[in-house]
Amino acid sequence: MKLAVVGATGLVGQEILKVLEERHVEFDELYLVASAKSVGQKIKFKNKEYVIKSLEETVALVPDIAIFSAGGGTSLEWAPKFAEKGTVVIDNSSAWRMDPTKKLVVPEINGKELTSEDLIIANPNCSTIQMVLALAPLHEKYKIKRVVVSTYQSVTGTGKDAVQQMMEERQGITNGIKVYPHKIDMNALPHIDTFLDNGYTKEEMKMVNETRKILNDQTIGITSTTVRIPTVGGHSEAVNVEFEIDYDLQEVRQILEQTPGVIVQDDVKNNVYPMPILSHGKDEVFVGRLRRDESQPKTLNMWIVSDNLRKGAATNAVQIAEFLMEKSLVS
Repeated sequence: MKLAVVGATGLVGQEILKVLEERHVEFDELYLVASAKSVGQKIKFKNKEYVIKSLEETVALVPDIAIFSAGGGTSLEWAPKFAEKGTVVIDNSSAWRMDPTKKLVVPEINGKELTSEDLIIANPNCSTIQMVLALAPLHEKYKIKRVVVSTYQSVTGTGKDAVQQMMEERQGITNGIKVYPHKIDMNALPHIDTFLDNGYTKEEMKMVNETRKILNDQTIGITSTTVRIPTVGGHSEAVNVEFEIDYDLQEVRQILEQTPGVIVQDDVKNNVYPMPILSHGKDEVFVGRLRRDESQPKTLNMWIVSDNLRKGAATNAVQIAEFLMEKSLVS
């Protein structure tokens, strides 16, 4: 088994390496790949030093699996080149997510749809992954009619420079790095990714389109507002779900408690509910504040939190790789 990690020096790339080590993923050879300026540098992984390779060098080595976390442009250019060699690419960017010929995969939900013919597999957006993992079993039971979601997303979703901007602002540095159009520390920006002609951002439309694709249901009504806040632990979401079939709140709780990858934290009498600071470094999706929407029937309110670098990116990608290995879908 030859495994490549493309974008190994970035926040998600570094997290992928942590997840590979923690989950004891077995491989014979590991290729760490990054941009031209990083080629030749060394990264230590499991007490061994690896020299950063170029994409050109790595594609010629024909890895069995390549996990990409290097941006959409790199993925559009290089994923097909790897796939032509027979490498299975698991891509963390938005490049292939809405391509009708590519599968958008959360293993617990639709991993079973993967075949040996899937050479480019899309990893969903971080905020989408955590929401659909909680919604999927409820959709199966009650059929979702409409979702209204507001997100509160960590600066880590933007990358290393965004974390640096926040930390510099926190230290009073006024002429430091500038990733966001406004100050982020002690602020909230209702602006993630670029604005589209319809007034929504790309991030907001990702949640709409990706959720429908993953749940395989284009009839679900979805509207989203995504907000960047000065946290580093993970993304939070206030989700309002209207069902076709009425539900029992206790049954909803039981369904979620039995869902792989979901942990219910919902004991408000003791101030127990999901928070980014508690999700940091964990692979699970945490759900709480379960309650009926008293303004209309068959509608549920829930609060969903997950580490966006873990289940929202690195862990989900590694789980796809594990699934491919387990089902012998790679050589």
